[in-house]
Amino acid sequence: MSDNKSLLDKIDEKISCMSKGQKKLSKYIALNYDKAVFLTAAKLGKTVGVSESTVVRFATMLGYDGYPQFQRALESLVREKLDSIEKIEVPTGKTTKSEIIKTVMKSDMEKIRLSLDLLDYLSFSQAIDSILAAETIYVVGVRACAPLASFFAFNLRMMFKNVVEITTNNSSETFEQMLRLTENDVVIGISFPRYSMRTLKLMEYANNKNAKVVCITDSKHSPMVLYSSCNLFARTDMITVVDSLVAPLSLINALIVALCIIKKEEVIDTLTELDKVWADYQVYGGDEINYVDEDVRIKFSMTELIEEDIENGLASDIVDDISKIMERKPEGDINE
Repeated sequence: MSDNKSLLDKIDEKISCMSKGQKKLSKYIALNYDKAVFLTAAKLGKTVGVSESTVVRFATMLGYDGYPQFQRALESLVREKLDSIEKIEVPTGKTTKSEIIKTVMKSDMEKIRLSLDLLDYLSFSQAIDSILAAETIYVVGVRACAPLASFFAFNLRMMFKNVVEITTNNSSETFEQMLRLTENDVVIGISFPRYSMRTLKLMEYANNKNAKVVCITDSKHSPMVLYSSCNLFARTDMITVVDSLVAPLSLINALIVALCIIKKEEVIDTLTELDKVWADYQVYGGDEINYVDEDVRIKFSMTELIEEDIENGLASDIVDDISKIMERKPEGDINE
């Protein structure tokens, strides 16, 4: 096991028995390892807001002989992170455009495969249960994760009345949007490296309010797992200068499909109403195409399509996979 993984593993193993100050150190290191590596024990303590002796005790509690050895483990962490940036998977130079697209798509396929290996089916079922039981569903994702949160919230609104997407970039306004959060609600936090401190703080707030917290992130070493009761992991390894969001989107899509199967009647009712609104107010008037030949006609009806798809099991292998996941739930059926 590499030094950096050993460091993160030790933090992960000891987090439950850490003091408040040691937990603050753990959170700071996970978010700012590239800064912490240059700090002395005294400066690290001052930055985090703990004493120098707390920093030294933190290092020894993790199994290091002292702060210098702990700092060497931090150096290994930074070195590997830099190496991962240099190991760009997409070839450069004389690479053709067709080779680039093949490389990127194969890499994305691999991310989904690796994410499937990481999937905890019990956590998946717990996430479904938490969403179904919630009075209000809050979805949090900022910066690069904002499109994932927006996609998730959009589809959740097809099934649930009370869905709040935290959209603002203003820190104070994000808390204002969650001011009515209660223990009967669920907060879904989505964050991948580099992790968002704003998302982490909102998850901490939700945890302190005793709400259910579901985390969608990259690994058990993510600082986001500190405040979540249910963790779902997906790989987002860097291809070039852009992280791949394919695997997280696939995971979110699986959650939506599973919920859609359970909330079938609500989805059909919602789309029936939307079809009527769209027709009455000519929202999609341009979607109907009539050719000279009356036998050739295209008319879109979301309700009809959804009803047909659901009755046919959505005509997709993904439903079989979701059904298998549901069957593996330890206590009863997910509809119970």
